[in-house]
Amino acid sequence: MRWTRVASRLALVAAVWLVASRCEAACTVSTTSVSFGSYNVYSASDLDSTGTVTYNCGVGTLSISIDLSTGSSSGFNPRTLKNGSATLNYNLYMDAARSSIWGNGTAGTSHYTTSATALLLGGGATLTVYGRVQALQDATAGAHSDTIVVTINF
Repeated sequence: MRWTRVASRLALVAAVWLVASRCEAACTVSTTSVSFGSYNVYSASDLDSTGTVTYNCGVGTLSISIDLSTGSSSGFNPRTLKNGSATLNYNLYMDAARSSIWGNGTAGTSHYTTSATALLLGGGATLTVYGRVQALQDATAGAHSDTIVVTINF
């Protein structure tokens, strides 16, 4: 039996976009990576992991949305971890059931949004990013990675 070890890591990169007409608002965003560890190509079970997106917005922010990019993929489903030209399919979700793909609200994806009331009362939160590498993929041994840009719109 041949075992292939694939180490995969997903870096979430934070970006903040400031809308010129709303200069009184200020938001910060930080992330922790989704690290899948070793992937067994013979396992019939999906490989799951989590990361976080933490945001904090100042007084005057009425509402926000948080988008995740496609990374190195051309679309949201599937996203791909890469090792040179070798790929490994995965995705990022908003829910623990891994049924709602976290994207930018287009192409069947969802994105995080909050209301003015939530921001006025708390100003921020730590959100869980749920990741999954689908089982039984023929993957090349070695480290696979992707970089996702996290954008907070306010």
